Amino acid sequence: MTRYFSGGLLLSVSIFASSLFSATGAETRPLRVLLITGGCCHDYAKQKDILKEGLEKRANVVVDQIHTADSSTRPPLAILGNPDYAKGYDLVIHDECGSDLSDLEKVEGVLNPHKNGIPGVNLHCAMHSYRIGNPNDPITPGTPHGYWFEYLGLQSSAHAAQEPIAISFIDKESPITKGLSDWTTIHEELYNNVHVLDSAHPLARGKQVLKQKSGTERTSDYVVVWTNQYGPKKTRVFGTTIGHNNETVQDDRYLDLVTRGVLWATQHLNEDGTPAKGYGPGGK
Repeated sequence: MTRYFSGGLLLSVSIFASSLFSATGAETRPLRVLLITGGCCHDYAKQKDILKEGLEKRANVVVDQIHTADSSTRPPLAILGNPDYAKGYDLVIHDECGSDLSDLEKVEGVLNPHKNGIPGVNLHCAMHSYRIGNPNDPITPGTPHGYWFEYLGLQSSAHAAQEPIAISFIDKESPITKGLSDWTTIHEELYNNVHVLDSAHPLARGKQVLKQKSGTERTSDYVVVWTNQYGPKKTRVFGTTIGHNNETVQDDRYLDLVTRGVLWATQHLNEDGTPAKGYGPGGK
């Protein structure tokens, strides 16, 4: 009898504690985010930590990292060959740079979680990774050449010299952009747009003035921030081509934008651009 009573008492206490926990809102589970970094041409050793610290400071998220110090265009990322690499995560941030990662089976494996509904955020050189075929050739939907670009929502193939980029938000009513101000970056890479897919929704454009050898100037103007709906499950995808240099990645304006992209993609962003209850800094 005594043992039965003790068990019942413990159960009652457990239920009471659980109810109290729920009532205070303290039960909100942090979003689990997987950040993938490594490859060519960027200071990922520092940027991975800038992003982790910046996101965890701004939202109720826990960022786990998969990183390789390999700086080639074919980095040996641990996710390659493992189509279940994102199991248990709420979102994947692709910030890797592997322009020669073009093996069809491996590319399909990287896309697998997103096809199955796990949202994605894609930063800068992720746009120039996992390319099958000539990235300058317009894609045909449903073919291997188009697989990665269909996920991104935008096809890019190159960038010019680093010069400041004037970023203008063209949809100021999106919860991702609401209240954000236009700004001009330091010297940065402006990625071209070969094609913006119909499934994508542009949020901001970037304008860059380049001096030519002849002494004249050429202005380039491309989409630099957008959202996308990917695959049969209409998976939410956010992307920005901005973010080459450390100074830009650690800029509060950049980190605020990426944080909103994370919260939007996981459906934890209010219409006014604020985090949903429980998903702000410190779980507020």
